[in-house]
Amino acid sequence: MSERTVITFGTFDVFHVGHIRVLQRAAALGDRLVVGVSADALNLAKKGRAPVYSQDERMEIVASLRVVDEVFVEESLEQKRDYIIEHGADVLVMGDDWAGKFDWVGDVCKVVYLPRTPSVSTTGIIEHIASLGS
Repeated sequence: MSERTVITFGTFDVFHVGHIRVLQRAAALGDRLVVGVSADALNLAKKGRAPVYSQDERMEIVASLRVVDEVFVEESLEQKRDYIIEHGADVLVMGDDWAGKFDWVGDVCKVVYLPRTPSVSTTGIIEHIASLGS
């Protein structure tokens, strides 16, 4: 029986318990977890701000987790299908804030949307820290 590969993507900036939980739940869906970490330029384009930690630092943080088997740089949201095929993924896992937005890759892998951890958000954490300085 072949190994079941799960792939997921994220910025993983200001790493928090919500990130840990989604990666643990994603890993539980297969034998191998591959994670695409959004490039600095992609994060700037999609969120309108540079990440707090650099792409290399975020990749190092994610790669250090025991549930993660491989990390790579995600350069473009439009290349999801290519990344799935390139890494031989059987399952794509995304947060439910993306529900329905990646169903278009359902012909090459199963798509699962996991609920986000309530009350935890990177943006909320960054805004809270910024407010402490004012």
